[in-house]
Amino acid sequence: MTESKTVKTDVVLVGAGIMSATLGALLHLMEPDWNITLIERLDGAAAESSDPWNNAGTGHSALCELNYTPQRSDGTVEISKAVHVNEQFQVSRQFWSYAVSNGVLPDVRSFLNPIPHVSFVHGEGSTRYLKARYDALVTNPLFASMEYIDDEDEFVRRLPLMAAGRNFAEPVALNWTQDGTDVDFGSLSRQLIGYTAQRGMETLFGHEVRDLKKESDGTWTLKVTNRRTGLKRKINAKFVFVGAGGGALPLLQKSGIKEAKGFGGFPVGGQWLRTGNPLLAADHQAKVYGAPPLGAPPMSVPHLDTRVINGRSYLLFGPFAGWSPKFLKQGKVTDLPFSVKPNNLASMLGVGLTEMSLVKYLVGQLRLSEADRVEALREFAPSARDSDWELDIAGQRVQVIRKKGAGGVLEFGTTVLAAEDGSIAGLLGASPGASTAVPAMLDVMERCFADRYASWQPKLKEMVPSLGVELSKEPKLFEEVWAHGTEVLKLDEPKAQLAAADAVT
Repeated sequence: MTESKTVKTDVVLVGAGIMSATLGALLHLMEPDWNITLIERLDGAAAESSDPWNNAGTGHSALCELNYTPQRSDGTVEISKAVHVNEQFQVSRQFWSYAVSNGVLPDVRSFLNPIPHVSFVHGEGSTRYLKARYDALVTNPLFASMEYIDDEDEFVRRLPLMAAGRNFAEPVALNWTQDGTDVDFGSLSRQLIGYTAQRGMETLFGHEVRDLKKESDGTWTLKVTNRRTGLKRKINAKFVFVGAGGGALPLLQKSGIKEAKGFGGFPVGGQWLRTGNPLLAADHQAKVYGAPPLGAPPMSVPHLDTRVINGRSYLLFGPFAGWSPKFLKQGKVTDLPFSVKPNNLASMLGVGLTEMSLVKYLVGQLRLSEADRVEALREFAPSARDSDWELDIAGQRVQVIRKKGAGGVLEFGTTVLAAEDGSIAGLLGASPGASTAVPAMLDVMERCFADRYASWQPKLKEMVPSLGVELSKEPKLFEEVWAHGTEVLKLDEPKAQLAAADAVT
């Protein structure tokens, strides 16, 4: 097809998920005169990892995720990671509060609902650990509302679905935090993109960035193809952000920036058991996280979750791992092999040799039958019936492989890569990912727009009052922003009403 002339813009955002959506809104709020172009290979926003069916929607704030609070050899619990993750979520929560108050996010209840976050264990050793975890966290202002529950009657009252059919001869315990959230990152992304698009951002859906090249003046020229018509175009941008989920690594490799050298990626798919049975959903109003199986990676932490999607409650249990060489759910089987380059070969081979526990875990997961998955669910809900649950395929995650020494190491967090001159940045990794989109994008802004960031700070502090401050060390400020956010985000009100009349099993 004919190639159109090169179009110039200030900013290009690659990918229409939560990261690009957040960065686009932030940049528009800072610089309303800038031209922003969003390029998405699929035909709609948030159709990959940010889609509500492709993630857990936990609003990761380390309230319930036991992998953020490891036990030391002396029996005490390390909480620094949990505090850091919660601090990041507080930044996102404050920006969402500002965005709701200022018309950026017009429908708060479609993306955010109050759902308790709960840690669940059973057995004497595990209950001792959970009590030590509670003792370590509850003195921190960010976790002060947490409860420790080991009473059978209270367990039955709060988690009737999990209590039904349970043998309480074995001790059970909960860390319960009432003020957790369920987040529909798809709805959140679409609202942010809609706000910015209505104010001039160009949106190119069904378009794919096939290549990009740095020009002598420091700008980037992207080769873009319309996937429906084959029409090709070139877009020249002063700044490029690659927020394309699993598709970010190949594009960052094509950019040739030294910061991307040595990085590799390992794709892991996810699967959930799901039910829309309104009776089951009514009996389980919480996100309940357990402990990962011995030797399993952090991403395998099992949890039974309430999800609120389009005003209706569902339950999800998992995750169970799947595997495909694709880097995106709607990617290509050549994604993994084509990502292997001379500069990351050693990293990837090194991980292949050292991460045998991950390989064993994946092999075991792939061998699970439907009955095996429901049997795993019965650790949480002993009375679970196969007929109530169906298997749902979630999104692809690409775990980061980072160069370390002569080999590499597999990381399970979120990594922001930015060129030294600030002209291009991208995000790699998974959980806590979407929940930390705002602090991650503020990091991109500080690193890539160093000449403007100081002048942006007064406005940013209006959006995020705790910017640059650790709320865990400023309890009064935490109380203020928490109370304000709870009111604005309507988290002191019941979650979205169920469409119970229309609900079907």
